[in-house]
Amino acid sequence: MTLERSTEDIAAALAALGLMLRGGFNFAGGEETPSGLSGAAARSVLLVGQAGAAPWPHFLRWRQRQSQTIADPLDTWSREMIGAVAKKFGARAVSPSDTPYLPFQQWAMQAEGLKPSPLGILMHPQYGLWHAYRGALLFEDEIGLPEPGDVIHLCDACLEKPCLKSCPVDAYSADGFAHKTCLAHVRGDNGAPCRTGGCLDRNACPYGAAYRYPPQAQAFHMAALAGV
Repeated sequence: MTLERSTEDIAAALAALGLMLRGGFNFAGGEETPSGLSGAAARSVLLVGQAGAAPWPHFLRWRQRQSQTIADPLDTWSREMIGAVAKKFGARAVSPSDTPYLPFQQWAMQAEGLKPSPLGILMHPQYGLWHAYRGALLFEDEIGLPEPGDVIHLCDACLEKPCLKSCPVDAYSADGFAHKTCLAHVRGDNGAPCRTGGCLDRNACPYGAAYRYPPQAQAFHMAALAGV
């Protein structure tokens, strides 16, 4: 089996779970890297993620079979699914929530050539803000993937910046994300629109609207963020 076919097989295995291969790269020679499956230094990484709500029905079916008190269910589901794919293809699966934390955002920017939006979420030219990275596969050999081409950063062309004008408590600004302010609002009497429909700033972005998460998924993510 050629290496090119192997990446196609990995992508197909992920797609069956509602996940997608989000690019990858070979680590530079001499670069300090995490370990692979055997404990030797990894030489390459493939990013695993989603676009839109593709994983949502898969996750909900899995959730119905679990204890409703399971902690961090989406992380747990992602670990199980990506772990199964890693086992099939001889890779080590890692997660953004693993500690010590791995540089997932830097990996993602290198793999896909993306840049952060004003909200901190990487802006994708097709998916807008409606995508995520759920894990990665570490291999102890090099992979053959093309370098990412030049990517248009949509935020550069967006003059109005509605993503910075829709939050009622201005949680996002040039000074960064006011986490405590956001949580207090979401948990408070006036936070119902955010709790049921998701972040108003994120929803105000005009790009990638076709991939916007459904309200049920957005409410789930907001509940996880705010602990409500």
